[in-house]
Amino acid sequence: MYKLIASDLDETLLDDHKLVSIKNINAISKARELGVKFVPTTGRGFATIQNILKALELFDAAGEYSISFNGGMITENKHNKVIDFCGLPFETIHTLFQFGIKSDVGIQIYTKTDVYVYRFSHDEKEYLKNLADGCIELNKPDISFLKEEPLVKILFQNTDIPYLQSIEAEISKSIEIPLSITYSSNRYLEFNQVGVDKGAAILKLASLLNIDRQEIIGIGDNYNDISLITASGLGICVDNATAAAKEHADYICQATHNESAIAEVIEKYIL
Repeated sequence: MYKLIASDLDETLLDDHKLVSIKNINAISKARELGVKFVPTTGRGFATIQNILKALELFDAAGEYSISFNGGMITENKHNKVIDFCGLPFETIHTLFQFGIKSDVGIQIYTKTDVYVYRFSHDEKEYLKNLADGCIELNKPDISFLKEEPLVKILFQNTDIPYLQSIEAEISKSIEIPLSITYSSNRYLEFNQVGVDKGAAILKLASLLNIDRQEIIGIGDNYNDISLITASGLGICVDNATAAAKEHADYICQATHNESAIAEVIEKYIL
């Protein structure tokens, strides 16, 4: 019997409108009635997923949890209590920010509660839609005001993935800082503290809850979900997942994120 479902959000649980389908909501509710934990596991900050938690009836709920910032933070949903935090030092963020300024990318810096965006393009605002209200646009390339803030991660945004891959290669050659580097949503190159990823976070949470690895279902669609897929007892990709992610999956859904893939998983393996 599986006891925990860890699901990515964008392009996995959420459809193209950034909404959770009624079919997914009903399936998750039925799984929870059987005692199965449902843990949103996302690259986003926890402050930006509160409406999703409300839709799933997980908002401000005791004994329910979320993983955010690609594993950089684990929170109990009740009062968003921080269980675990793994951030990046300001000096590392600043070094990467300076590199990003010289590249053709939008830059997003994540504190525990806010997202600061430099070069906030119209395309990115459209992509984020309702989430854009939670972003603070920087009008000049200066982040010195964040020096005393706890920082979680930084990402570069461009829809040209080969270009982002070339940036990663250049950074790996020129910056001697150990980092956890991954990609998401076919538009982001993300940087976390070394050793931080969704897989490590879900195993950490499962240990706290006395849940065995084999009792976890991990569901995702992109590069930053591979660690989650491989760490889980049952690793699953939605049908719209990248080829790289699908290579690591035990099961590939017939449904896409627009076709309630999470409900398919729950109906097949829980109900």
